[in-house]
Amino acid sequence: MKINVIGGGPAGLYFSILMKKVRPGAQITVYERNRPDDTFGWGVVFSDETLGHFREADAPTYEAITSDFVHWDAIDIHFRGRTMRSGGHGFCGIARRRLLEILQQRAAELDVDLRFQTEIEPADIERLHAEADLLVGADGVHSKVRTHFADAFRPKITEGKARYIWLGTTCRFDAFKFFIHTGEPGVFQVHAYPFDANTSTFIVETSDEAFAAAGFDEMPVEESIRRLEEMFAEHLDGHPLLSNRSMWTRFRLVENETWYRSKAVLIGDAAHTAHFSIGSGTKLAMEDAISLVGVLSRFDDVQEALAAYEDERWVDAAKLQKTAKTSQRWFENLPRYVDDPPLCFAMNLLCRSKRVTHGNLKVRDPEFVAKVDRDFADRNGLADVDPPPPPMFVPFDLGPVRLENRVVVSPMCMYSATDGTVGDFHLVHLGSRAVGGAGLVMCEMTAVSREARITPGCAGLYRDEHVAAWRRVIDFVRAESRAKIGIQLGHAGRKGATKRPWEGEPDEPLPEAEAWPIVAPSPLPYRPYSRTPRAMTREDMDRVVADHVAAARRALEAGFDVLEIHMAHGYLLASFLSFITNRRDDAYGGDLTGRLRFPLEVLDAVRAIWPKDRALGARISAVDWIDGGNTEDDAVEIARALADHGIDFIDVSSGQTDPAQQPEYGRMYQTPFADRIKHELGIPTVTVGAILGWDHVNTIVASGRADVCAMARPHLFDPYLTLHAAAEQEYFDVPWPPQYLAAKPRPPEPPRRR
Repeated sequence: MKINVIGGGPAGLYFSILMKKVRPGAQITVYERNRPDDTFGWGVVFSDETLGHFREADAPTYEAITSDFVHWDAIDIHFRGRTMRSGGHGFCGIARRRLLEILQQRAAELDVDLRFQTEIEPADIERLHAEADLLVGADGVHSKVRTHFADAFRPKITEGKARYIWLGTTCRFDAFKFFIHTGEPGVFQVHAYPFDANTSTFIVETSDEAFAAAGFDEMPVEESIRRLEEMFAEHLDGHPLLSNRSMWTRFRLVENETWYRSKAVLIGDAAHTAHFSIGSGTKLAMEDAISLVGVLSRFDDVQEALAAYEDERWVDAAKLQKTAKTSQRWFENLPRYVDDPPLCFAMNLLCRSKRVTHGNLKVRDPEFVAKVDRDFADRNGLADVDPPPPPMFVPFDLGPVRLENRVVVSPMCMYSATDGTVGDFHLVHLGSRAVGGAGLVMCEMTAVSREARITPGCAGLYRDEHVAAWRRVIDFVRAESRAKIGIQLGHAGRKGATKRPWEGEPDEPLPEAEAWPIVAPSPLPYRPYSRTPRAMTREDMDRVVADHVAAARRALEAGFDVLEIHMAHGYLLASFLSFITNRRDDAYGGDLTGRLRFPLEVLDAVRAIWPKDRALGARISAVDWIDGGNTEDDAVEIARALADHGIDFIDVSSGQTDPAQQPEYGRMYQTPFADRIKHELGIPTVTVGAILGWDHVNTIVASGRADVCAMARPHLFDPYLTLHAAAEQEYFDVPWPPQYLAAKPRPPEPPRRR
């Protein structure tokens, strides 16, 4: 087998080593543009987990690498005069130059043909591809192989917002260091770590604004490095910063629709990059090599092998890229957090990518988490409680309403009412979740008029008879739990007059004889088979405002503690907010100011009659997940307008504006939107979306990303989620219903003396 490898970095060299082991007779040639001892960057970091893969793949390489490793397990965060250490993380560092030496030597031992100082041009790629059984593109982020076959690989290259420069220093750190500079000329952050006995990596990252304010855009790179020495002098302890052809640049995210074409394949940075803040670029590259060699050893046909390689690696690479993107975005928005309390900031930084959580940190470093929990409790009025409760059990004032804990039962449509009247199902459904310990139980989206329903089974507050039905639920919740109870008022708009979800296709319209007229800002159907709504007139708007006010009065009469106006998920008020659904050319369309006008009229009318001692909020879709739709920036402005009009909190969801949406799903995937609104506007936020249990709740609230967490599916699975969370965390100060006390876990009794 003849294999040509373009790129002599870790990806190309490690692939060649492993392939030679599997097929000693293979003719493998590596073409590298640089000299053997040329290298850029400084140190390479691996986790303990990654090293296990290396040991299995090639023991001699593993032994040579690990013999040169620097080990540490702590992360230090230097922020606003404090140093906060978290242990138990398990890192290893090695000089990139030394890693390349080890791989070069091992490749030479196995008779890999290494050709340095060989520049590859497009014509060479064609020749090397034609003459070989396999062409491996391991030529990095600026891959010529990827560019040459771009029509097949279909790459997408995205530049990050921040600028960074990769430096070294002779200051030998004893941990992974994050240095946060918050003074003039702006926020600069450093990612630093040791990689040999005398040297550390020192990556400086900053925003365009701070970069320009420092004057770095108008000075030579070497001068900016000297300025950085002054900026971080207290941490460098007199040591210089070192340049290795270092320059200010932006991180380039590389993604490809496919990684192979005919007998050409991409590995490492040529195929996919991962932001340096999770230190996984070299890990990805070397694990790609392990996977590619594995499939080539199992398949005789190269095409089958390459397809299997992509199938095998795609999910793992995509997960790591997603994690890295989340971490990258956090650092790009770091100025948002510089006013946070130090331990809150540290917790947020450590949990930024969502790979690390409160529970995970508690296993790694229980002492650090105890400090975080103590600090969180102290800042929230529980300084005299010892030990402090887990963050999810720290009370919170949602506007004027005090919640016992940070858990919310999210509004979930049950489609089980009769002409808007809720019954026994709702009593049991909502009552059991209140008994289950949640701080706030939000009732489902409740129609403000008969024509506002999504389906015939939707709950309502459009008739006086509905008040007594809701009061029955509220009385039970009040009598049998400490939960507060809230109602979400809404109007379905163009998504109305459909069958219940289990009765047909998604959003399938009712038969004509059973349907009711539907209205929207513009006559645009939700799905191709949906009914086309009528564009609203001023008379329609007046009626909808009056319906919201009448429903709010009934909610007040029923006794709800919290009222939330539904302005999300493509329903009527949300349809006004998004350009995707609002194409009006009058004062209620056009720019965001116009699109906000009618939802604000509804809010103002409800605010005028809703008492100040009860909480009033709104749920919004922060982004539409579709080109031309609302963005994060729009969400901030929408939330700002709602806050200016007297809202007490914002419940931040996303999407469902249009079926063509393409959400970026994942754990806690909507929390960044609540985080931004909370930090930029200072208004309490509720976050929702793939929050999978108590560990996520603790992580979110202790990190300061949102104030309370709403969960839907987890509460469908477990009505007693909050009580079970207390038991699993061995937190015993949560009240249980007296009828269930026999099952309440208790602290272990101290051993008795004989």
